[in-house]
Amino acid sequence: MLTAEQLRVLIADRESDRVELMISTTNTDKFGEAICAFANDFPNHRQPGRLIVGVGDDGTIGGLTVNDRLLRRLGDLRSNVNLEPLPVMTVQKYVLPEGGVAVIEVLPSDLPPVRYRGRVWIRVGPSRRGANRQEERILTEKRTALQRTFDVRPCPGCTLDDLVPDLFRISYLPAAVDRDVIAENNRGDQEQMASLRFYDLAADCPTHAGALLFARDPLRWMPGAWIQFVRWAGTTMADDPVGERRFSGDLLTVLREVEAFVSLPAQARPVTASALREKTETDYPPAAIRELLLNAIMHRSYESNAPVRFYWYDDRIEIQNPGGLYGMASPENFPRQTDYRNPVMAEALATLGYVNAFGRGVIRAQDALRRNGNPEAEFTFEPSHVLATIRRAP
Repeated sequence: MLTAEQLRVLIADRESDRVELMISTTNTDKFGEAICAFANDFPNHRQPGRLIVGVGDDGTIGGLTVNDRLLRRLGDLRSNVNLEPLPVMTVQKYVLPEGGVAVIEVLPSDLPPVRYRGRVWIRVGPSRRGANRQEERILTEKRTALQRTFDVRPCPGCTLDDLVPDLFRISYLPAAVDRDVIAENNRGDQEQMASLRFYDLAADCPTHAGALLFARDPLRWMPGAWIQFVRWAGTTMADDPVGERRFSGDLLTVLREVEAFVSLPAQARPVTASALREKTETDYPPAAIRELLLNAIMHRSYESNAPVRFYWYDDRIEIQNPGGLYGMASPENFPRQTDYRNPVMAEALATLGYVNAFGRGVIRAQDALRRNGNPEAEFTFEPSHVLATIRRAP
């Protein structure tokens, strides 16, 4: 909160692009445009902007009475349906000898451009104006730069003590960084992990990717970070389950266990290839199951409390991952178009050799199914999940 002296300094500096003075208390459109401009922070100050109500353009305090009704009306601007996305703002009351003043403090938005009634407003020096196409493009690029995916954000509550250091030092670091570089590097674990986006130095805690890969129990912070396997005795969930397994723990261990497990539903059988020779075929090619499971692990939403579901029925296998298609991917361009909900996780899986870096996992799975005589995998896209269905080979 500003002191009275700081407020007077802001009122006196009428050339600032972080302050706007307004004598009117009823011009809602002017309020909305000013809030929009401060939220867009076009000069990129990364500091709050302030709309000071009850002061004229010349800095004269107008003797305003700031009552509860006015404060409520100004506070309601934060939920104004014409502002999109909604900015973060506070309203404060000041009583000076010349009269009352209300100060609306607006934080820079992480999701620019902010619009008021469909138009983008910005501050250029001491004036407010509508943004042109070039200025809107700059704000859009700023939004892309500010957005951080879930896997690279700090994981609140997780500390370095919650991680298994050897998982990073022995299992991951040699695969990600040249050994000569590691030998010459005297940095601690935090700095080394931060360079690979597994630790946030500013927040002094692991990122979600770091917690997923190296924590003893990632479920403490991401309750859905596990895989549920069920073998059903029939073709529906109404049939009895005859086997189940839970894959959980640090993701490095989960990946190793899953890779060893996917051969279970293969059920190899001999098939006559000629009068004198037989060949072995399987109900489900392990390569296809592996690729679709890894795809689910990599692209799922870890903000969901639901696990990846790996269900084996008599006639098919279903793999369901929480979170719909992400970014540029759509039902029309899937799987040709790839986008990454968890780019740090995708990079880590590629570093460890579990996936390739070219977004070809689904294509490789379809190829494995065709070569084994299975129909191609079917995909169902919902806002909450993606479901992959593998039909049993005839």
